[in-house]
Amino acid sequence: MSAVQTVAVLGASNNPERHSNMAVRRLREAGHHVIPVNPALPAVEGLPVAKSLGEIKEPVDTLTLYVGPQRSAAMIGEILRLAPKRVIFNPGTESAELATALDRAGISHVEGCTLVMLQAGQF
Repeated sequence: MSAVQTVAVLGASNNPERHSNMAVRRLREAGHHVIPVNPALPAVEGLPVAKSLGEIKEPVDTLTLYVGPQRSAAMIGEILRLAPKRVIFNPGTESAELATALDRAGISHVEGCTLVMLQAGQF
């Protein structure tokens, strides 16, 4: 992965207590281009929000998940069309169904915590 990435945060929240909001802030602080994704919000941390993955028209290096497996299962087609270079399953978002689809599409994926990965220099 390159030093600066385009990162889509699926399930981004405008609540500063939520991990998805912390991820948006920390990714920006690390210099990454962040695209929050949430159908119900106009902005997160001052960034415009994509209502769906289909609205993202630029290449995405990393898609970090903050939605549960039931939600992500309904978005497998959108995720595959987005074709990120990597998907991060944050704790509680793990999905065998999505992981299998990503494997078939040749998309790298990891189970980990975006916040920990950033802090440890492993993002």
